[in-house]
Amino acid sequence: MKKVVVKQVRSSIGRPERQKRTLIALGLTRIGKKNELIATPQIVGMINKVKHLIEVEEIN
Repeated sequence: MKKVVVKQVRSSIGRPERQKRTLIALGLTRIGKKNELIATPQIVGMINKVKHLIEVEEIN
């Protein structure tokens, strides 16, 4: 299975509530926090919705 590491690089302040909840669902609560996730279609969809707030790195 493919894994990705997501890191929050921008703040969620002033963002729509939906984007804030997406960040929380990805396990990101503050700038600089990282989380390793399995790249399921649902996770990839969430990443695409907040791609302007995060950095994504694929790991094997």
